[in-house]
Amino acid sequence: MKIDLFIVLAALGILVGCGGSPTETASSPSASSGKHLLLASEPDGAIPVGEARQTVQSDQEVTLVGLVGGSTEPFVDGIAAFTIVDESVPYCSPDEGCPTPWDYCCKQNQVQDNIATIKIVDEAGSPIASNARDLIGVEGLSKVVVQGRATRDDAGNLSVAATKIFIRPGE
Repeated sequence: MKIDLFIVLAALGILVGCGGSPTETASSPSASSGKHLLLASEPDGAIPVGEARQTVQSDQEVTLVGLVGGSTEPFVDGIAAFTIVDESVPYCSPDEGCPTPWDYCCKQNQVQDNIATIKIVDEAGSPIASNARDLIGVEGLSKVVVQGRATRDDAGNLSVAATKIFIRPGE
């Protein structure tokens, strides 16, 4: 299953720790963007990733909130998928010697139980073949609220097939 491979790759990224490029650039949505996926206002009832990992079951509609991150490269090339981390987990700051704070290298042990994979899907439920940065204009540490259908793998990892996204401005 593609998402299982992504979870393994994301976990490997977490284990790598600090590193990667010194800056992560924001991308604004392109002309063929996913603006139709973006909500104009934040939906009510969003639950933090850590809580969702404890309570949400497969095939359940869910609204999650979290920060894009969890590894040095939380995005998947060629597919609109990324990981989010519960906002209660403190990320590393550049003052702590971490050039990629979205990888949570200072708090890796807390990330394992507070991470979810977000896969942006089309109306048919198929993954969109575009990088999420380009599709919806997010970057590392962007705070997002996603709506979609949850799934769990055999290890209990949480994934959401997201159909709607709200990006909190200025965060």
